[in-house]
Amino acid sequence: MAARRAGLGASLAAARARSLTFGRHRPPRAPCRGAAMEPAPRWLAGLRFDNRALRELPVEVPPPGPEGAPSAPRPVPGACFSRVRPAPLRQPRLVALSGPALALLGLGAPPAAREAEAEAEAEAALFFSGNALLPGAEPAAHCYCGHQFGQFAGQLGDGAAMYLGEVCTAAGERWELQLKGAGPTPFSRQADGRKVLRSSIREFLCSEAMFHLGIPTTRAGACVTSESTVVRDVFYDGNPKYEQCTVVLRIASTFIRFGSFEIFKSTDEHTGRAGPSVGRNDIRVQLLDYVISSFYPEIQAAHAGDRVQRNAAFFREVTRRTARMVAEWQCVGFCHGVLNTDNMSIVGLTLDYGPFGFLDRYDPDHVCNASDGAGRYAYSKQPEVCKWNLQKLAEALQPELPLELGEAVLAEEFDAEFRRHYLQKMRRKLGLVGEPQEEDAGLAAQLLETMHLTGADFTNTFYSLSSFPVEPESPDLEEFLAVLTAQCASLEELRLAFRPQMDPRQLSMMLMLAQSNPQLFALMGTRANITRELERVEQQARLEQLGPAELQSRNKEHWASWLQRYRARLDKDMEGVGDTAAWQAERVRVMRANNPKYVLRNYIAQNAIEAAEGGDFSEVRRVLKLLETPYDSEAAASAEPEGVGAAGRRRSYSSKPPLWAAELCVTSS
Repeated sequence: MAARRAGLGASLAAARARSLTFGRHRPPRAPCRGAAMEPAPRWLAGLRFDNRALRELPVEVPPPGPEGAPSAPRPVPGACFSRVRPAPLRQPRLVALSGPALALLGLGAPPAAREAEAEAEAEAALFFSGNALLPGAEPAAHCYCGHQFGQFAGQLGDGAAMYLGEVCTAAGERWELQLKGAGPTPFSRQADGRKVLRSSIREFLCSEAMFHLGIPTTRAGACVTSESTVVRDVFYDGNPKYEQCTVVLRIASTFIRFGSFEIFKSTDEHTGRAGPSVGRNDIRVQLLDYVISSFYPEIQAAHAGDRVQRNAAFFREVTRRTARMVAEWQCVGFCHGVLNTDNMSIVGLTLDYGPFGFLDRYDPDHVCNASDGAGRYAYSKQPEVCKWNLQKLAEALQPELPLELGEAVLAEEFDAEFRRHYLQKMRRKLGLVGEPQEEDAGLAAQLLETMHLTGADFTNTFYSLSSFPVEPESPDLEEFLAVLTAQCASLEELRLAFRPQMDPRQLSMMLMLAQSNPQLFALMGTRANITRELERVEQQARLEQLGPAELQSRNKEHWASWLQRYRARLDKDMEGVGDTAAWQAERVRVMRANNPKYVLRNYIAQNAIEAAEGGDFSEVRRVLKLLETPYDSEAAASAEPEGVGAAGRRRSYSSKPPLWAAELCVTSS
């Protein structure tokens, strides 16, 4: 099989080289009509392109110039897209395909016969790396701006992603395809437009994991790596290394985002930056018309005669979708590490999986991005940040949506929709299948506080609650308490989590500065960091005085107190129930459908990455399969890897994470 695959790869590589000879001013192409020099796909031949975005929105034609000019970094005024071309990779090879994602495009699984499967995988590697273009594809880079970490950054755009086109399916659906990591674009600034294996595996796996958790998200159809390399300083510590260039095929109804409307922003008073299309309200109107007619047709139809009300209804729906999306994040412990306006989808999808994470030990202040020193995008702040980002979208929609109207919609809708959806989801996670009670929000809040006090594992604690004994004849509560306390953090875990981050001498100097020159200290913007450091020092001191037995005793007391309240609430749910066995069965069914057994924890992704960096893609594929059934423990059992990483680490992926997982550092590099 290897020799056969190598022979096919050589022939496709030759075809790939021919496919990259199109001119700098490549004109629009009719859907599904390929250039003669491009290789003809077989497995992918059924994809039909109809690239409406490029027809209905302004597209910059690359300026004349030397080879590579279309991708030269530059401002792109007066356009929503700029035509680009993927840069070839050496020896692309497939890491994994997602069958459920590719099924959206009407693609069946690759043929089962070994030779046909090898050919299909080589075809996927060729076309999904960008080394050849599918007939009808028109690569382009999308122009957008954004507020990054609260500051307007000016023009950003698709610096490492390329729109390929829109595939229309026999089912009447339309899906935009994107290649992430396919090379430089006008928006790459000083970067190379590439993504590497570790970050691409994380995005590929998490896009699919989120979908199977039931959370609105962009999808990932394929992950393709190569022998081409780029240099990355992963931890920004002066130790760069070569990493493999890798491309992810992304799929969504659209990748237009809040920042797409910020290209019209006038000069920002804080940063002095402006959008590249400032003053072009005609393009803002075009973009609004395109987005609403394409992705909110019911709103377009309902308000065809009143543009202001149409735009208000559109913003209202974006607000609601965003509120529901972030409520879903909070309920599975998902943390989005780069929650900038340019990473917020205009159709309410989870977009751009850079640094991200799922909570292990419950910590509302958890920050998953090591580059976010101020903790702006901490887990507990995500709803607030999403609302702030919606405020920036409202500002960007002026004058087509008067700001006072947009702000009124935001004030009326976001908090109410978030609370409603969050509480509804939490009630399901707690198995409250009867009539809602006023105490339900407090019960959920006290559960999270108990998890925080005991350092309990977020995912496993919720999953365990479905086994809580509710019948009077059930065994003693001690057995269930032992299950819960086993999910609490050990002394070793807590000491690692709360270890000081600053040198004691540095901390002492900062405290002296705060006393001697508070104005300068305030200007340095480190007050929050110092406060957190002092809390860590204090917590460490307390932990030094604590023994394992005392810790376990405290944890049992905390859980016994909450379980008493939980049992009382379940008793209310049972009142008036004729068939308690049916009620119990429904309670367990609802809980199992809303509390996953598996999420993409950092250490699980790391195991897959380490294996892949060693040339073994089987762990990526096993983890992908596992994440397709996060709620179904029986179906997942057959796909459950033993947690084997390149270093020989073994652990069930449904158990608490190993201690070394706390050492993992995820950055935006």
